[in-house]
Amino acid sequence: MLQSSDSPVPLYYQVYVTIRQRILDGLYLPSEAMPTEQELVDQFNVSRITVRRAMDELQAEGLIQRKRGRGTFVVPKKFASRLHTNISGLLENLVIMGLKTKVDLIEFGYAPATPDVREQLELPKNAIVQRSVRVRSYKNEPLSHLVAYLPEDIGRSFEEADLKSQPLLGLLERAGVKVDSADQTISARVADSDVATLLHVPVGTALIFITRVVRDDQGRPVELIRGLYRPDRYEYGMKVVRVTQNDARVWCPSS
Repeated sequence: MLQSSDSPVPLYYQVYVTIRQRILDGLYLPSEAMPTEQELVDQFNVSRITVRRAMDELQAEGLIQRKRGRGTFVVPKKFASRLHTNISGLLENLVIMGLKTKVDLIEFGYAPATPDVREQLELPKNAIVQRSVRVRSYKNEPLSHLVAYLPEDIGRSFEEADLKSQPLLGLLERAGVKVDSADQTISARVADSDVATLLHVPVGTALIFITRVVRDDQGRPVELIRGLYRPDRYEYGMKVVRVTQNDARVWCPSS
């Protein structure tokens, strides 16, 4: 069901997002013609111009192909393989992911920590942090947009060139930091124009948003990272089991 025409999200974009998700979910097969424009007009209760613009967006993205006299078809084998990690082995998987993927360093430098960064890294007022922006790719397709903050004393242990070629966790360990644990939250955000350009997605695309504070063996925060991940190319997995707690059967992560 689309939102009303009073929504700030244009109707054509609502139609585009809905059809795109159906394609990703495999509801339209490459071997079968998709619904006609008129059928989509009836389904969404919008104008033909609205449907046509949505289909133009899908075609520009390379998801569909219009064949004269035959109809519109999903382009087969368009989607890149997903990178799957197990959340129960968080730190180990982060290192493995760094080795499996390619990184492009977009920004690198030092600046005063903003209040929220100071709070999460437990830094004093006027503290300086290293800030880097990276785009990680898997099989030559952009996967994630990562903004990392390090306390200045840790950041100065390596150079910009090192971050272009080595995983950040590996650089921390090389500097003598004994990485021990991480606090992580997972939610969602939409892509702004800068992120959308770097991840090759439309503005407003829903992305997985991960905030992670990494701590050393003394409990000191040594890294804050905020990552935006394409859900069509990245997923977290967790095995859970049913156990009895307080006379109730509940789901818990498997050990």
